[in-house]
Amino acid sequence: MNKNTLFGTILVVAIMVAWFGFGLSGKQAPAAATPAATEAIAPQSETLAPAAAPAPVAAPVAAAPVAADSANADSTAAPVKVIEPRTIVVETEKFIMTLSNKGAKVQSVVAKVLPDSTGAFPELIQDTTLGALNLKLGAFDLGAVLFDAGEVPEKIVVESDTTVQFVFTEGASQVIRSYSFTKDGVAVRQVNKFIGFQPRGYELAMDGGLKETEVIPTGRSVGGNSYYFSEIIYNNTKNVEREMNKDGGVLENETGRVSWAGLRRKYIAMTMQFDTPVAASISATPMKVLENDADPGTYKLSLRDEIRSDSLAYSLMVLPLEWNQLEALDKGYEKVIVSGWRWCGADVWFVFICKILLKLLNLFYSIIPNYGIAIIIVTFIVRGITTPFTVKQMKSTSAMSKLKPQLDEINVKYRSDPQKKQAAIMELYQKNGVNPLASCTGGCLPMIFQMPIFMGLFFVLGRAIELRGQPAFLWISDLSRSDVVFSGFSIPFIMPAGLALLPIIMVITTYFQTKVTMGGNAGMDPAQAKMMTWMMPAMMFLFSAVMPSGLVLYWIVSNIWSIAQYKIIRRDQNGSSSNKTVKGKKVQDAEIVK
Repeated sequence: MNKNTLFGTILVVAIMVAWFGFGLSGKQAPAAATPAATEAIAPQSETLAPAAAPAPVAAPVAAAPVAADSANADSTAAPVKVIEPRTIVVETEKFIMTLSNKGAKVQSVVAKVLPDSTGAFPELIQDTTLGALNLKLGAFDLGAVLFDAGEVPEKIVVESDTTVQFVFTEGASQVIRSYSFTKDGVAVRQVNKFIGFQPRGYELAMDGGLKETEVIPTGRSVGGNSYYFSEIIYNNTKNVEREMNKDGGVLENETGRVSWAGLRRKYIAMTMQFDTPVAASISATPMKVLENDADPGTYKLSLRDEIRSDSLAYSLMVLPLEWNQLEALDKGYEKVIVSGWRWCGADVWFVFICKILLKLLNLFYSIIPNYGIAIIIVTFIVRGITTPFTVKQMKSTSAMSKLKPQLDEINVKYRSDPQKKQAAIMELYQKNGVNPLASCTGGCLPMIFQMPIFMGLFFVLGRAIELRGQPAFLWISDLSRSDVVFSGFSIPFIMPAGLALLPIIMVITTYFQTKVTMGGNAGMDPAQAKMMTWMMPAMMFLFSAVMPSGLVLYWIVSNIWSIAQYKIIRRDQNGSSSNKTVKGKKVQDAEIVK
């Protein structure tokens, strides 16, 4: 590893830090709402068409819509049906959803994926008292209304297509909210019909937010929370946007047409997907999780459309972030897992690299069912591709080291004439077949080639749901999480979750890899070489303790490859040049040309 290679490595790490700090979204830290934006989504004073007189309410609830024909209502109408609060549990092969007749909303969603250590499936809604799919019609909040669910049983196990219907009646006006389920689908069809009136716009909300399914370490660390996500996601028909509202303010977004919008955590997302794009504004207010300061929290998400219609239909999508399944939906959901900066086209090529890496890992896993071995094979492939560049760089560096006595002589001889000195140096290079640029290109090109792959592996190994809970590799129980071998001892900011073994191995291999490659670079100042030998391991140790174990494994195998490669090449060079020496005059004997 010469100076150019090392500086390239440091540059890679610096870019990674910036990448992880600012994220890959095109809009990472939206500003707080402006007064104009807030006013644009202010509730309207009326929802329904004017009525002659108020009609009796269907249940003892908050203010309700006014019936259009209530003036003609029969004064001898039958007694009003009293509706009691109730819930209906619907179970499919993908999730268990609890519906509440208060607002006819979703109260709870338990996904049948991502079980914890006890085998229990996770609740997805952060605040189940607020729930999801709350509906407002102008200024009228249906969340305060008790709907009639009829004779629907308390528990439904879906074996065929099933629909649960809620009805709110106010005189001649009705709001009908229905939920349609399939046995094995990730979508719940939600249809709203407004009979006897047309609402002046609507607001659809996920007030309860989205809960993290994974256990987040409570200790502080360098970059540790980069692996846990809480994002507002939406498709504006041109790009998939991922917003992280870091400033804690209210997010207002009026980007025009939206085909779907929702929330995302590390391994799961929940969205509202429309049949055709709607002209809607998105609003999100941060919700802090009090139980864990390390949790980035979630959002109260709402979507508002000013359209006047007698119906509203969309699908609630419960999406484990598994690449192939998301890609099959053909809605751009795979870019929820990973995206990229659009200004450099990374939203295309970087997503493609991540896709190829994940497919390679899955391919090797299908042959040898262990992702640890799959990562090692991918490492061999990456290093094998970069080996020709590395060999060229090492040979050039070795040749230049042998020419050092003659270079020193030229520097002394022509120290007062830069032009002659440069000409003499180039003549020396040409005479000995040395390309001075090879040491730079050979050192930088492999690093430039590896940088997007390394970053792609970082995101794939840290976010791919396929790796979660897979069979152990050696002592590593989960390649998607940081390595912990003893939780009873921790190092603040470095190993907050407990003592880790992989980072220690990584530091050792990085030290020897840097030492042997620096040792072959005779042109580097010894003090600088010594500093670099210790700086690289220290810097990598700082980050590796909270990296996904799979990524640290990749780096360790890559270091071992570099050490072995260097030893083999040096052995071959020493063997081929054992009888060849480059003789040069002593520098102090050189004649100075004035």
